[in-house]
Amino acid sequence: MTEDVPAQHEHRTAPEGTRSARRRTIALSAAGGVVALAALLYAADWFTSTGDIPRGVTVAGVEVGGRSVAEADNRLRDALGPRTDAPVDVRADDVAATLTPAAAGLGIDWAATLDRAGDQPLSPFTRLASFFGTREIGVVSTVDEAALTAAVASLSPQVDRPAVEGDVVIEAGVPRAVGPVPGRTLDVPGAASAFRADWAEGGPVELPVVVEEVGVDAAAIDAAIQDVAAPAVSAPVVVTGEDGATTTLAPDRVGEVLSFEPDDDGGLRPVYDTNAAIGILAPGLAATETRPVDARFDFAGGRPVVVPSVDGTEVRWPETLATLPDLLAASGDARTTVAQYGPRPAALTTEAANALGIREVISEYTTGGFEYASGVNIGLTADIVNGAVVKPGETFSLNGYTGPRGTAQGFVESGIIDNGRPDRAVGGGISQFATTLYNAGYFGGMDDVDHTEHSYYISRYPEAREATVFEGAIDLQFRNPASTGVVVESFADGSSVTVRLWGTKTVEVESITGSRTRPTTPDTVRLPRGDQCVASSGAPGFTTSDTRIIRDAATGAEISRNTRTVRYDPVPIVRCE
Repeated sequence: MTEDVPAQHEHRTAPEGTRSARRRTIALSAAGGVVALAALLYAADWFTSTGDIPRGVTVAGVEVGGRSVAEADNRLRDALGPRTDAPVDVRADDVAATLTPAAAGLGIDWAATLDRAGDQPLSPFTRLASFFGTREIGVVSTVDEAALTAAVASLSPQVDRPAVEGDVVIEAGVPRAVGPVPGRTLDVPGAASAFRADWAEGGPVELPVVVEEVGVDAAAIDAAIQDVAAPAVSAPVVVTGEDGATTTLAPDRVGEVLSFEPDDDGGLRPVYDTNAAIGILAPGLAATETRPVDARFDFAGGRPVVVPSVDGTEVRWPETLATLPDLLAASGDARTTVAQYGPRPAALTTEAANALGIREVISEYTTGGFEYASGVNIGLTADIVNGAVVKPGETFSLNGYTGPRGTAQGFVESGIIDNGRPDRAVGGGISQFATTLYNAGYFGGMDDVDHTEHSYYISRYPEAREATVFEGAIDLQFRNPASTGVVVESFADGSSVTVRLWGTKTVEVESITGSRTRPTTPDTVRLPRGDQCVASSGAPGFTTSDTRIIRDAATGAEISRNTRTVRYDPVPIVRCE
């Protein structure tokens, strides 16, 4: 008998490969959904921002991204337009200043600036990133190059400075360190480029400079003080001369003698000014020196005879101070040295005087007709000038040779011409000596360097061949053109003054006086009666000339011919009332 068995429920499990396929299908479905969503968002973002400035764009800090070009343009003009007229801070090293963009030729090219933003990006990643960041594109400037360069260059005086090397100076006997300062020059082209690029950011704009380095360092300065400067001011330097005389270079004057300069190897070398040391020390031993006496010419025998020169003695300072660096570095008695003496030759030696060729009178001139007081002044001047030597090629100056002509020198008050009328002053009458000397030089063939005629004619003088002088203002000068020397012999008595020139005669001189022309009538001047009023009957003025002809003394050949025209003012009629 067959026993029936109840049927059991059967549970079946899908194969492993089937389950994996199902999971991939689900994942792909999900991913597809994400992509579809992203694509939808990208498409929406693209269509809603077409034609706008890309998101996140800024111009000089002004946000314009995500706006239309027109909106961005208006926003930029509102925000950046005023900046062109506002001063912008700039810095060049440690110098602060300002520049105004518009005044410096800068403006904004609005269209070109927005063109920098570019088109909407195609990349979805770039578009996504734009939600979380910014992109600065800066401004595009319009530039007037000449104005920009000029504006930047105007800062150079504030910025530029010369390099100062490290140094040691000695002031009042105390050495002092001078720290080095590098030189600095504004890089004008670079500064112009920097300002053009960064001005719109609002500053400060850093402007580049060119630095000139210095070579002397602090160690070299310290060494110069310790090794050279400090010993130099430690005690006086003493120079002993003859007869126990001494002169001293004191520590507080060492700075005039000792200085320092870079040695091109990072150090300082000492510089010793021997001439400055001589200027300080020489006066102290001047009394131990003797002046030389020049050779001179004596006329006691009726002709010039050479009186021999006498040499003097002097301190030979270059030799005496040859060891100046050692003296300043020494201590104790080693800072003392002995003055070296030597002969001081005369400016005109006996040999030189004998070689001048002084053997005959080459010209002579005499004038007279002066009052007593004028005669005193003329005689003093003649004594001073007597024996004056004019070497070949030299120029003689009457004012320079006589020096001051005041009461201290024995001169007295006498007649002069002041502003075209007679007057009186100390030294009056010297013009008569000047006229006499001028004519001696004239006929001796001397070159006329400087002379001035009287303002009106004086009858005792030759027309157009006379001279006046005034101390410090009007001079008489002539040059000796010969190859031999000239000696002036001058003397005066109570009625006349004579000037002779001695030398070697090589020329003959002729004077031709022109006729009087263009006469003028005198004015009348009325002055209060008293010492300051000198009455005059007056005289007419006129114009005349003088022609000097110079001929060779040996052959008679004409060497030169020169004409000088002179206009004399009328002598005013002076009435003392």
